[in-house]
Amino acid sequence: MTALLDMREISMVFPGVKALDRVSLSVEAGEIHAICGENGAGKSTLMKVLSGVYPHGSFEGEITYDGAPLRNRRIHDSEEKGIIIIHQELALIPLLSIAENLFMGNEVATNGVISWPLAMQKTGELLRQVGLNEPPSAVVGKLGVGKQQLIEIAKALSKNVRLLILDEPTAALQEADADRLLDLMLELKAQGVTQIIISHKLNEISRVADRITVIRDGAAVSTLTKEEISEDRIIRDMVGRDMAHRYPERTPNPGEVLFEVEGWSCMHPEQAGRQMIKNVSLTVRKGEIVGIAGLMGTGRTELAMSIFGKSYGKGHAGTVRMRGAAVDVSTVPKAIAAGISYVTEDRKALGLILDEPILRNISLAN
Repeated sequence: MTALLDMREISMVFPGVKALDRVSLSVEAGEIHAICGENGAGKSTLMKVLSGVYPHGSFEGEITYDGAPLRNRRIHDSEEKGIIIIHQELALIPLLSIAENLFMGNEVATNGVISWPLAMQKTGELLRQVGLNEPPSAVVGKLGVGKQQLIEIAKALSKNVRLLILDEPTAALQEADADRLLDLMLELKAQGVTQIIISHKLNEISRVADRITVIRDGAAVSTLTKEEISEDRIIRDMVGRDMAHRYPERTPNPGEVLFEVEGWSCMHPEQAGRQMIKNVSLTVRKGEIVGIAGLMGTGRTELAMSIFGKSYGKGHAGTVRMRGAAVDVSTVPKAIAAGISYVTEDRKALGLILDEPILRNISLAN
């Protein structure tokens, strides 16, 4: 196989941080190439260099694509060459239809006039290609994140993608949706689409990747073939040492009971008669870490939010105690006053006000 992409000695510096340190990456035509590394290792930065998010001249090094120098000044330049990136945060407009999202900036027009019948027809063809059974007129915001990922891939196909970059594509997906996406990646590979996937999920990488490059502290430390891929090897390359004792043994020494939930239940906020939390009881001792485990959709987040000021659900029942005394958690301010805090999984949408400074954000609760 011949290399479709060759990135050589790529370096990039942000104020006070060397994000990429002479990284070289070669991707063969038609392969699925995985990139692994810890958070902050430089994986996404490298892909933003490739896709034109960071234009030529803002980094050091050379990129060759399809045998010619690649010097993107903007994202549109890379898309014209068939290089499409799907970011972890999907670039879809929730209030618009699937068809409107697919052809935004790439409108289907006749004599300068958008042809919506033709756009709807082409959208239907693309949706069938990615295995999504939704009408082109469906509003994107009403669809689950798994279906939205497929829409992003359909959008890439509408731009005649040759090199598809997927940044943590299954991070927010349930297992069934993740399996569907991985199957689609293998189908696209069979059609000749070269792909780069950034992922922390080693089981998924082992399933689809032909090769894997590990990045640590902004530098590429190894490239492994499918036969060389193993969890221990990847983890060792990611962290720079053997992890024989990943979780050191320790002796728990919890104190007295600090927090109790007894018989906690609540209903779905919109679907009448649907019980989301049913008679849950738990105890947390002073200095103890208690994990709440379960599959996506089983109510883990809903339990935590409903306890924290009843910020999820309705028809709550049960008792919350701090140090043996019942506390009022009927509103968020009352839960905070009782000494309860909640850190949301969606920091960007629900946890922070991004336009405000750090000082304002950390003082919002009090």
